[in-house]
Amino acid sequence: MTKPPLTLYLAAPRGFCAGVDRAIKIVEMALQKWGAPVYVRHEIVHNKFVVDALRDQGAVFVEELDDCPNDRPVIFSAHGVPKAIPAEAARREMIYVDATCPLVSKVHIEAERHHANGLQIVMIGHAGHPETVGTMGQLPDGEVLLVETEADVARLEVRDATRLAFVTQTTLSVDDTRGIVAALNARFPAIVGPHKEDICYATTNRQEAVKAMADKIDAMLVVGAPNSSNSRRLVEVASKNGCDYAQLVQRATDIDWRAIEGIRTIGITAGASAPEVLVNEVVDALRDRFEVNLQVVETAQENVEFKVPRVLRVPA
Repeated sequence: MTKPPLTLYLAAPRGFCAGVDRAIKIVEMALQKWGAPVYVRHEIVHNKFVVDALRDQGAVFVEELDDCPNDRPVIFSAHGVPKAIPAEAARREMIYVDATCPLVSKVHIEAERHHANGLQIVMIGHAGHPETVGTMGQLPDGEVLLVETEADVARLEVRDATRLAFVTQTTLSVDDTRGIVAALNARFPAIVGPHKEDICYATTNRQEAVKAMADKIDAMLVVGAPNSSNSRRLVEVASKNGCDYAQLVQRATDIDWRAIEGIRTIGITAGASAPEVLVNEVVDALRDRFEVNLQVVETAQENVEFKVPRVLRVPA
């Protein structure tokens, strides 16, 4: 039986970013240096496949520092942690390695600088997301106010409308954030923004690649985890830019074949914490059912690399 034809547009860039690469490397190098178990506070990156692979190597994932013994190394996830966490680890004389993405750390430093200048901070982010919790936790309670939508901006109660600054989570929708920033500027004309966009290069690039293909595809599959903020934004970006059907899949077994029956074109991308092996698995699953004509849609090239902390580069 002949397979139906399918044009598959593969987004580039997609998948792992430099911060995720670095965080995974940190866990692997810590295991090599200190042996198992190495404890990791929160999922190192939001991807079950990655977490399971590291667990198999001897990483133990916990939600709180209280779950870690004093005599084993602990790693803080790529999303960043409130200031109290490393302080507590130091008090307990633990070996700890901070795998916070340098682009998240940049936002932390920015928030601290504004605070030192006497400004109250407005954070654009998702409530409860570990990155938001980490950034808000750099400063005392009440110093950082969270907004998720333009409607939140209208309800915001600030200490002094002339002494404000804003920062954002690094994995937001570029377009949605633009609307919230406009609302902040309209209501608080004196508000100070970041020197350079807080939304990171990888989030922006992956969204741009999706936009470039969204109006010429019948469906879009985004490889990523349900708790991955940047992956979920890619689904939204596809839908908002003209793609009729966009689905988040963790791997090939999640594909809803009935939903994509009869399609002629499909786009595939992957969130910043999704490994390429899962993208290949999805492509192979499509090849099993369709005669695939694969075309890469490249909108940017990435060559960013972040060094691992020095403690891992010196022998034990």
